[in-house]
Amino acid sequence: MAETTVARPAAENPAHGVSFGAAARVWARIALLSFGGPAGQIALMHRVLVEEKRWVSEARFLHALNYCMLLPGPEAQQLATYLGWLMHRTSGGIVAGGLFILPGVVAIMALSMIYAAFGGLGVVAALFFGLKAAVLAIVLQAVVRVGRRALKGSAMVAVAAAAFVAIYALAVPFPLIVAAAALVGYVGARAGVPAFLGQAGHGAAAGDDDSLLGDGDPDHAAPSARRTLAVAAVWLALWLVPVAALLVLLGPDDVFARIAVFFSKMAVVTFGGAYAVLAYVAQQAVDTYGWLKPGEMLDGLGLAETTPGPLIMVLQFVGFLAAYRDPGALPPMLAGVLGGLLATWVTFTPCFLWIFLGAPHVERLRRNRALAGALSAVTAAVVGVILNLALWFAVHTIFRQVGEVRLGPLVLDMPRWASVDVAALALAAIAVVAVFRLKAGLFTVLGGCAAAGVALWLAGLGGPAG
Repeated sequence: MAETTVARPAAENPAHGVSFGAAARVWARIALLSFGGPAGQIALMHRVLVEEKRWVSEARFLHALNYCMLLPGPEAQQLATYLGWLMHRTSGGIVAGGLFILPGVVAIMALSMIYAAFGGLGVVAALFFGLKAAVLAIVLQAVVRVGRRALKGSAMVAVAAAAFVAIYALAVPFPLIVAAAALVGYVGARAGVPAFLGQAGHGAAAGDDDSLLGDGDPDHAAPSARRTLAVAAVWLALWLVPVAALLVLLGPDDVFARIAVFFSKMAVVTFGGAYAVLAYVAQQAVDTYGWLKPGEMLDGLGLAETTPGPLIMVLQFVGFLAAYRDPGALPPMLAGVLGGLLATWVTFTPCFLWIFLGAPHVERLRRNRALAGALSAVTAAVVGVILNLALWFAVHTIFRQVGEVRLGPLVLDMPRWASVDVAALALAAIAVVAVFRLKAGLFTVLGGCAAAGVALWLAGLGGPAG
């Protein structure tokens, strides 16, 4: 019987030999194991895709990562989208990027519902009381890790210090800090200032072509004006049409419209990852909108730390609580679910837009020294922003009462020293020792602190305030 040849799309019968189904199974495996923040997630992808599967070369992997670090949003999820797109076109990018966040969406939603329903119970509150101490230590660790990589030289230290003072003492909005740092780095690199001459290119061996994809550009990577316009039209519509519909149908003061607008803004300015943007999110969600309390921001980050996927999934927790507490005519739990899913949609849909729109042009960006200088300055500024986040978390974790002190143009959060929570201080100190001295793993620190919080509550020796 003669074999009938059926034409298949390139995504189903690619030259590199990896079928779409096989790729989807690998992306699902990566998604389920993507714990530990962006550093661990990127390392996992490198191990699986470069070392184990040899789908892409070291050079191409780092090239893609460099581009993703230029973008707002979670770089690990965008890296997965980028590599999925390289392997299997747009459908591959959607599957890779979508699967990367799916376990986190499900887990955070379930934990948010439990938190809303039972968070007031003593044992649940005690568990989150312990998690806050662990999160504080993990955020401090992020300051150190990012600082070691970014603060190379006095100029970068100065950028970080200026960013810290701007956001902590002057309440300068995070997007403005990012823009100013990028401008400083760009101008410095164009002027030839050594401190801002970032490394354009990826520094890997050019002959590294034994991967399945190879070093050549796939046919679908060729940029064109027609493709660019089509991608922009489709993904901007998916992102902004729901936002516009909510504004028109519900009005700008409705909680769902506010969630859509606020988290759409976050999608544009979230340079530096979850830790950097959380300070700004906390400032707005707590002080401006009144969606949650300062301690609940820590609870949300604790949830995101213990689940797979990007840490920016904490925004789903914020959206859930915002709608849960202002449900309108809907049942609170249903409103919370819709609010959380809405926050997730407007947070991650732009991530696909950035990749599908910019990836074909990324070779031009890779060798642009001025853009590399802008990125290095932004990364340095992010260190100062994360330090502000760590200080903000520390103050609200260890002290029960915090007030504002004004010194001319400076506005400082100052704790009331008599309100120190001895149990929280002790747990935070133990978590810091475990992270920095004992090199304990993420789950060891989180699980140990959560268990300690419950034990303190059961023993009547401390715990959450009523």
